[in-house]
Amino acid sequence: MKKFINSVDTVLTESLDGFVAAHADILVLGDEHKFIRRKTLRPGKVALISGGGSGHEPLHGGFVGHGMLDAACPGQVFTSPTPDQMLAAAEAVDTGAGCLFIVKNYEGDVMNFEMAAEMSEGVQQIVTNDDVAVENSSYTTGRRGVAGTLVVEKIVGAAAEHGLALASLKALGDRVNAATRSMGVALTSCTVPAAGLAMDADAELHLAVADIESRLARRRRDALKSADAIAQEICAAILGDLGDKAKGPALLFVNGFGGTPLMELYLMYNSARLIFEKHGVTVTRSLVGSYVTSLDMAGCSITLTMLDDETTAFWDAPVHTAALRWGM
Repeated sequence: MKKFINSVDTVLTESLDGFVAAHADILVLGDEHKFIRRKTLRPGKVALISGGGSGHEPLHGGFVGHGMLDAACPGQVFTSPTPDQMLAAAEAVDTGAGCLFIVKNYEGDVMNFEMAAEMSEGVQQIVTNDDVAVENSSYTTGRRGVAGTLVVEKIVGAAAEHGLALASLKALGDRVNAATRSMGVALTSCTVPAAGLAMDADAELHLAVADIESRLARRRRDALKSADAIAQEICAAILGDLGDKAKGPALLFVNGFGGTPLMELYLMYNSARLIFEKHGVTVTRSLVGSYVTSLDMAGCSITLTMLDDETTAFWDAPVHTAALRWGM
């Protein structure tokens, strides 16, 4: 497998150096590459901090900036960041209103963020768990936080810019998470730099969650089907899990895993939109692109977030990050 790489040992630090240099107008790199933070901090605003294993770019560093995160902690590839990274980030961006950790429900992330929260003052947490592919997996406690984490970060980030207090932001984030469901399908595995080989190279099609932490939590393996048939199964799982809540305005987010062309993502968006609207969901907001990836994996996830007037307004609010920009 051919990759642009100098050394497995330096791939993350060199990538972070390039990323922050490319976006030096809005980002600063923390000491020892422990975190990425906003260049300009606003006194009195609750600081939002997230993070996770690298390899899922632009999650989370690409969402640091006005209207989203104040800092992101990058772990090694598919490995949770450490508590000292989170502590350093919190100390760097806390301007007096406290910190809110946004944590994906993956065992390593939850454990390390909880340790950091226990060693800090004025910290609360939102744990995202939007994955409907499986109730449990060997690598997490309950459902995992996947692409819906972006939706929580955007809406809560806008609310933080608006001046909401820490407790209100946590309540809002928990509400958005409860209104969000995701499921994905992988067409190929990914190539981990340290291995140099594709993981699970015999895989043909996995109906599963987005590969947010290196391993697919499989619902099942199946032969390749039409896009409409794949979308139908994913959407049915999402609708079934939401139940009576799956009525009215919603955000539809189709996310690529890193190796899927936009042509295919928009095709899947169209299939999902038609299915959801037949079942009483009105798609009023949309996002399509590769935002929560798994290196070079081919595949996509579908995320549906039920909206109300408040969450719609916060989704529409201005944002200026490396990966999301509108309204400014």
